[in-house]
Amino acid sequence: MPVHHRVLKTELAIFDLPEDLPSEDQALLEVARQATANSYSPYSNFKVGAAVRLTNGQIISGSNQENIAYPSGLCAESICMFAAGAQFPEEAVVALAVTTVSGSTESEDLVTPCGLCRQVIAEYSSRHGSPVRILMQGRQGPVVVVPDIQSLLPLMFEHGTLKKND
Repeated sequence: MPVHHRVLKTELAIFDLPEDLPSEDQALLEVARQATANSYSPYSNFKVGAAVRLTNGQIISGSNQENIAYPSGLCAESICMFAAGAQFPEEAVVALAVTTVSGSTESEDLVTPCGLCRQVIAEYSSRHGSPVRILMQGRQGPVVVVPDIQSLLPLMFEHGTLKKND
C-alpha cells in the first residue's frame, strides 16, 4: 500500500519589538497586556491576557479565570471570542492578541492559544468567513504574528466534518 506524504507549513512573521508592529496592533497588544492584571489564577499563577478587534473597530479584552476544579476555568482567548460573539454577533473578529505574565517573573517565552482556544478561534473565523490574525508575545521579547488560525491549527475540526441526520 503506497504512503503519501504532505508537508504542512506555518506562515508567521516575527517582530523583534512591539514598536515594529502597525500602530493598531501595538494598541491591541497593549490592551491584552493590561488584561493580565485581571487574571484570576491563584492556582497556576499563570496570568494570560487577550484582546480582540472587531470589524467595527470595537476592542474586547479578557483574562484567564481559574477554578479549583481545573477543567472549569476559562482561557483569556476563549473569553474574548465568546464575549465578542455574545455582544456583537454580526461583527467578525479581525485580530486577536495574547500575552502572559507567568508567576512573579517576566516570561519572554512565547504564549500561544491552547488547542481548545484554537478550535474556538477557528469556529468564529468559519462563522464569519474571515481570517483572524493572531499576535502572540510573552511578557517581553518578540511578537509572533500568524495571518489566520490555519497557521496554528492546519488540520482543524470543521463543521463540514459532521454529517447531518435527515
